[in-house]
Amino acid sequence: MSSHHFVKDQQEPALLVLTDEIAATNILPGLLEWVPTVLVTQGNVHKIMSLGIKIDGIIADKEFQETNGILLEEQYPVIFITADEESFLDVGLKYLMQKKHNAVNILSFDPLTSDKLVPYLPALDIVFFNNGIRYFPGKNGKIKKWLPNCSIQVHGREGQFVEHHSASGSDIFSIKYATFLEIEEGMQTFSSNGLFWLGTFV
Repeated sequence: MSSHHFVKDQQEPALLVLTDEIAATNILPGLLEWVPTVLVTQGNVHKIMSLGIKIDGIIADKEFQETNGILLEEQYPVIFITADEESFLDVGLKYLMQKKHNAVNILSFDPLTSDKLVPYLPALDIVFFNNGIRYFPGKNGKIKKWLPNCSIQVHGREGQFVEHHSASGSDIFSIKYATFLEIEEGMQTFSSNGLFWLGTFV
């Protein structure tokens, strides 16, 4: 991973790692293929470093920074980004926006709290992962995407209506918690009167 710092042109989605769960870190290699900017938090920095991953920023509170200054040498060039634990997500996303990133993968994030991402969607293409599922947004209430034969999850407001078109026909359904659909291979179009997220298994 020594070439990590040679291709920083903000073209690849940045990676914001908010967890150190084994199941989540197992999908890291695929997300690191294009050597993105990698932000981690004070709670997972040691685990991520132990995997041999080069990091660019550590989101941490002042106390952690004062007692872990050695990390700045071990991972040079790396910076501390100051935040209290409850604001790690917001501070990380704002930092990426300031650095002119336009896309980020978040690992991992609870779809039930996806409202927290809404303020950032105009500026950032956000994809997040949770329990082996990759979620991407229908930003303007629409997603058109080719999908293989698979099971997908549709996440949004409880009771929100979504219209689905495919080669085999169209239907309208309302979102319940963890609404799953079986999809046949082909172009799929989903539309709704508000933001929703589609989840596909990684």
